[in-house]
Amino acid sequence: MIKYRVALAILNKDRELEKALLESKVIAVVGLSRDPKKDSYIVAKYLSDRGYRILPVNSDSKEISDWITYPSLLAIPEYNAKEIDIIDVFRPAEELPEIARQACELKRKHGKPNYLWMQIGISNLEAAKIAKGFGIDVIMNRCIMMECKRLCPKV
Repeated sequence: MIKYRVALAILNKDRELEKALLESKVIAVVGLSRDPKKDSYIVAKYLSDRGYRILPVNSDSKEISDWITYPSLLAIPEYNAKEIDIIDVFRPAEELPEIARQACELKRKHGKPNYLWMQIGISNLEAAKIAKGFGIDVIMNRCIMMECKRLCPKV
């Protein structure tokens, strides 16, 4: 029996990360906390201050700061969902396959998102395979804020 291996390319080169950051405008932040001291809030605020439009996903809150939140990616209204470029995830790794499936559903409907970004300390190969299978590029174990500061300081 012949076995095939599927190459799973995870974006990690500076030019790939910079391209993702520069070509994107709308970021869904899955797991955004209402606590301003939590990393997810700090990162979302930083990105918002740099001109990115933030779409928070938090199943426990209806509003965080001035942002209206959604309980899941699929609950984001179509007029916003069709504009998502990056899904930035602050959830435990075991939740990533379901988040990736939701990202794929958005991609099927709208042709976006282009990127599934897993924050520092978060990686899940199953989720990466799901996303890549739908043409969504994957970034794992990287902080989007740190990469933005490092690669795109003028954004």
